[in-house]
Amino acid sequence: MHSESQAPSEGARRVRGTVLSIDTSTDQLACSVVRIGDDGVEELASRDHPCRRHANEQLADSALAALAEAGLSMADLDAVVVGRGPGSFTGVRIGVACAKGVACALGRPLHGGSTLDAVAWRAWEAGVRGLVGVVDDAMRGEVYPGVYRVDDEGAHRTFEAETVMKADECVELLASGSDAGELQLTGNGLVKYRDRFEMAGLRRILDEGLWLPTGTALARSVAAPDWRPAAGDGDPALVLPIYTRLSDAEETERLRLGLKEPASVAYTGVDDTLAGAHLQLRPMSVNDLDQVADLERRAFEGSSHTPWTRQMFYEELSQPARSWWVAHDQGSIVGFAGGMLAGADFEVADVAVDPARRRQGIASRLVARVAYDGQMLNASSVSLEVDEGNRPARAAYARLGFEEVGRRPDYYAPGVAALIMRASLPLAADAELVGERPEPRASIRPWPIVAGERGADVTRALEEARPLVLSVESSCDETAMALIDGHGRICANVVATSIDFHARFGGVVPEIASRKHVEAIVGVFEETMAQAGRHFGCDTLTADDLDAVGVTAGPGLVGALVVGVAFAKGLSAAADLPLVPVNHLEGHMLANLFAAPDLRPPFVASLVSGGNTMLVHVRAWGDYQILGATIDDAVGEAFDKVAKALGLGYPGGPVISRLAARGNRKAIHFPRAMMHSGDYRFSLSGLKTAVITYIEGEMRAGRPIDLPDLAASFEAAVIDVQVAKALAAVEETGVGDFCVGGGVAANPQLREAYVRKFSRRGVRVSVPPMAVCGDNGAMIAVCALRSLRADADFVERPETGLPLDARPNAQLSEWTSPAEPVVDASEWPPRGR
Repeated sequence: MHSESQAPSEGARRVRGTVLSIDTSTDQLACSVVRIGDDGVEELASRDHPCRRHANEQLADSALAALAEAGLSMADLDAVVVGRGPGSFTGVRIGVACAKGVACALGRPLHGGSTLDAVAWRAWEAGVRGLVGVVDDAMRGEVYPGVYRVDDEGAHRTFEAETVMKADECVELLASGSDAGELQLTGNGLVKYRDRFEMAGLRRILDEGLWLPTGTALARSVAAPDWRPAAGDGDPALVLPIYTRLSDAEETERLRLGLKEPASVAYTGVDDTLAGAHLQLRPMSVNDLDQVADLERRAFEGSSHTPWTRQMFYEELSQPARSWWVAHDQGSIVGFAGGMLAGADFEVADVAVDPARRRQGIASRLVARVAYDGQMLNASSVSLEVDEGNRPARAAYARLGFEEVGRRPDYYAPGVAALIMRASLPLAADAELVGERPEPRASIRPWPIVAGERGADVTRALEEARPLVLSVESSCDETAMALIDGHGRICANVVATSIDFHARFGGVVPEIASRKHVEAIVGVFEETMAQAGRHFGCDTLTADDLDAVGVTAGPGLVGALVVGVAFAKGLSAAADLPLVPVNHLEGHMLANLFAAPDLRPPFVASLVSGGNTMLVHVRAWGDYQILGATIDDAVGEAFDKVAKALGLGYPGGPVISRLAARGNRKAIHFPRAMMHSGDYRFSLSGLKTAVITYIEGEMRAGRPIDLPDLAASFEAAVIDVQVAKALAAVEETGVGDFCVGGGVAANPQLREAYVRKFSRRGVRVSVPPMAVCGDNGAMIAVCALRSLRADADFVERPETGLPLDARPNAQLSEWTSPAEPVVDASEWPPRGR
């Protein structure tokens, strides 16, 4: 179970001064203000308290209260310490995201500590000495174990990295140790599993009052001489939760890899449709083994490397804590890479690229992808071996941050040495590798970012533009921010999407979305502030330049929403800024003002996205009557599910739209569900089923499917119902304006159909610019500015409390105002981009 830990790094002694220390990975909200000096840790104030499922509501206020008790303010802090877990995934993300907001507002270093360390140090504070085993609950019958040697100097790890294991396996492992008789147990895993440990003879259980972490104990753990910080510690962009395992969706994907290729591929012509999607990455499956083994042989032909066999690859795929990915192009595998977790290091075991496709960055992308999985498995470094004479490969790995750490003479053959190269995680991918791919990534700029000197003209421009409002959007799979000025001008608009990570699952995976928001949010903040700086003629804005923070509070995916809300609350609390909750759906509606600034109620709005389909009668600003909504699938969801059934990937809307443009909308008759229901409700589930039934029928008959015709016919069935109901709503309400909002508003056929049908009736149709159809910060900024100017009663302020939490099922009437929104679209897109 345990071995002696390595010596600390030199950087481990840098946490000093007045520190805010927080941890929300358990049912305890741990929050303390401490002073760390050469002679130890002094607790100045503590607001630790039980907080089951309410951490996001109470954390910011608890931090402010602890500082006030200590007679200090946020500005007095020298650093922030946050528990990275392991623990409740959502709980950990709340603490980390809030801490990132505080660090970004103050320009202070953020340090990440281990919750297990904090529990061990709490035992030290209580006078416990000897061998201590921490067993924290990991849910699903699992625990996070860690064994410490506790002496008068502190709690010292005997293990390399946090891991997760079944509770019964942990019991057996600890009970079989030669030192089991002296082991003292603590940790909240004992709430469920105490009886199992005691039955195995492990009866030395610490008092229950010591089972949870405290803010001060966490601070002691990172102030200890032998603390070993994670790579990038201090930079808030690089402080990430400790997960110890991949998401459930990724684990399920690995179980699914043994299934055969879907038979539908042979009939739908998917390979032809996706021919333009070059160099896609996906997990390796057993169906790939013949191609992989052949590529391995060809890639290393004539070299000193002994090629792996098909059986060797097969055995690797069946083992835990592995990650193997392939790069494919039009159905052919052109590269692969994979490796395994070995303690705190992820060892890349093999990398191969088709000889005809080398020097295209394929190996770098593959290594970066398996390294990311290693990071999600809680590795702190990644290592590999490379032929000493393979200079191109050595150069490519060096660009990813790998450095030579050892040499194995005669490893590949007599006279052919292997260089051992290692890099800290996360990888600092270079610009050449990242290219134009929009996936979230941490900033690698030096921290803290110091704003340059400003001239009088910049200062004057900032004052004339007030109030300046930063908006945060994280309701689904886009991490987005924008900055709006008091005149309604968007000064910055940044969107980072994690679409590549969801694509292989055929839809958004909430757990992956939440993880990516935590990774991306600091980088998006930095880019937004830099873009706004360019708008005003300086290098960057800072939190001191802001007048308020707006944030999407709902509706949306709860795990995604809490990250944005927690970050915004940390920023608000630290910079003493009003916090403005925004309704995501109203944001989509107000996005139309970028195309039609004179749009005024009354009008009818169609909100169509991956999660919502509804018709709304906007009688006045803030006065919204929902005429009807979907009773099952949303429009965007139906597009994605049909695309998944056809093997077209995710997101489905753009692919189906492109196919439909070449097809015959009358080729196949699909049902127009509820088209004549006499109300404004929608149903897409039956249509989706009809399409899938059609596909299966053609497959049984052995007939190839004309994808453009199928896409056009499906799309026509969706559009006909949307347009018909919208026409009826406009006629009933007698309005002269109609608008569309949401991601599906980007569909060109839907936009054209609305314009064509309504123009005949003298009704003006407004559609948002394409850049603000999907989730974005600009639309949230418009709502936030409106509510701030109106001094709406739901606007929160640090001095009176910040109890906001995410509301995944929020109604359109929440967080709205009768005030008129202000938008100046004369400078769209923002000139700072």
